[in-house]
Amino acid sequence: MIVVDGKEVLTELPELVAPGYTALLVIDMQRDFVEPDGLFGQLGIDVSAYRTARPAITALREAASAVGVLVVHVQNTALPSRMSDSPAQIRFNMRIHAAARGNRPPLRYTVPGTPGHQFVDDLTPRTGELVVTKYRSSGFWGTNLDLLLRSNGIRSVVVAGCTTEGCVESTARDAMFNDYYVVLAEDCVASDDPAQHDAAMLLMRHRFDLATAEQITGAWAHAQRPRDVTGREEAVLG
Repeated sequence: MIVVDGKEVLTELPELVAPGYTALLVIDMQRDFVEPDGLFGQLGIDVSAYRTARPAITALREAASAVGVLVVHVQNTALPSRMSDSPAQIRFNMRIHAAARGNRPPLRYTVPGTPGHQFVDDLTPRTGELVVTKYRSSGFWGTNLDLLLRSNGIRSVVVAGCTTEGCVESTARDAMFNDYYVVLAEDCVASDDPAQHDAAMLLMRHRFDLATAEQITGAWAHAQRPRDVTGREEAVLG
């Protein structure tokens, strides 16, 4: 920690991810995006990068649960008949999915009631974990995410999930704009476009703190929980 003009600023990883005030945000780990039989996989998009990232995300989630870190699953959602999509949003989606879409109409994905809207099996929300529904790239835009984080005393967020250049980066930026410390779990984010993943990582490396899942779980392993009770206790560094 350093002091800047009388304000204490957290700078070290154990401070930034201390369990007492940290949440793990798991972004859009849903079947349409990451499974071979989801919509993107059926369109021929290479979703293999998600298969590589998923074990690290799962391990990070397990470690978070073990030390009382709040886990929040962010779930991309598109209402039937495009009721949640403005014309501008439709145009945006047409552009970002142009290569996969070809001459097809604008894509429809993560519609409630469809298998593609569901979370993947290994990251299905558990009792005590929160789910935030979003209709835009950022987990903060038009959602109750900020309210839930502040209600639980959160000051820092660890961000994982997909896609790196899309919903992950959008959520990370808005987290910072809402005055949360942001730690990107760099081996827990992925994209179906390696070039865009690399470009986004370059940008985020200069804006946020980056750490591997192993480094983050290592910091949590050295944190001590003062009481062995159910719930989110304040943790102190050991």
